[in-house]
Amino acid sequence: MTRTIVESKTKTAIIGFDQPFCVIGERINPTGRKKLAAELEAGDFSTVEKDALAQVAAGATVLDVNAGVVYNSNPNPNETEPPLMRKILELVQGLVDVPLCIDSSVPGALEEGLKVCEGRPLLNSVTGEEDRLELILPLVKKYNVPVVAISNDDTGISEDPDVRFEVAKKIVQRAADFGIPAHDIVVDPLVMPVGAMGTAGLQVFALVRRLREELGVNTTCGASNISFGLPNRHGINNAFLPMAMAAGMTSAIMNPVALPVGPIKLQEKRDELAAAGIIVPDDIDPEVLANLTGLGSTKPRAGKEMEAIRAANFLTNNDPHGGEWIKFNKQPPKAGEEGRGRGGRAAGGRRRRA
Repeated sequence: MTRTIVESKTKTAIIGFDQPFCVIGERINPTGRKKLAAELEAGDFSTVEKDALAQVAAGATVLDVNAGVVYNSNPNPNETEPPLMRKILELVQGLVDVPLCIDSSVPGALEEGLKVCEGRPLLNSVTGEEDRLELILPLVKKYNVPVVAISNDDTGISEDPDVRFEVAKKIVQRAADFGIPAHDIVVDPLVMPVGAMGTAGLQVFALVRRLREELGVNTTCGASNISFGLPNRHGINNAFLPMAMAAGMTSAIMNPVALPVGPIKLQEKRDELAAAGIIVPDDIDPEVLANLTGLGSTKPRAGKEMEAIRAANFLTNNDPHGGEWIKFNKQPPKAGEEGRGRGGRAAGGRRRRA
């Protein structure tokens, strides 16, 4: 049975067909996040800290770390990204105990990350491009780490799943030439947006089955790619992930956290209620308002995708006796009710009549 081992200093994550689905948290990534990019250039790592802790609390088993900031002061990532990668990795592995995934298109940043990262991190990534194979596979061998293999090559990304399979096969074979076993290759078959290609879901399910059966490799993907450009993206993601798991996908790079409701959304809801003649007390707890009106929560929490994944783990017998499912759905006690028993009293149960 194929098992990919990813380790921190104290914790091991196993990616495998007989294992719970591996959730690789994607939030520590400045791509498309201008505020985070500006913070990182200024040496402010507060958002990184919050994202690391929130993702682990939501159930991430591995954290992806990407330091791809294009500095205004220096636009050369070959100079700026390696030291930034080192700083972020040192910070994150001091905060959480889960294994890490070093994510960069800059080879120097990958190697800098490998030097500082404790345990056995996952390297993200190698492609079928010739120069990338020659640069990255020696690092994978030198540091004895597993690697994400993305199914594109010098011709780009093919819409033909057979071509993407052949690219993955080429990477596995070239890795073998370096003495890297197939169980240390985690293939990303590239998920296309279903809004642009109606067969995207069916294609990736068939491709994942083929990768499992013919190459015996674990797989991953950018889970939210499937819903790009569509309304209610969480609904699409929630359906896609269990279906991908049933096809044999063993991990995904994704956001495990439902983002908290902010003050703007809360004020919009207040205004909406006021227009309907419903008066909301000025001193109402924002969390209570968010819960009562169905907005969600003002605090980071596990997203709906995590609920779907945990249910699928249970249904595929990768959650023995449903222990994790029950734990996930256990409601925390309300304020003032900690320690109460069935009778509603702290220790005595039902009150006896005199």
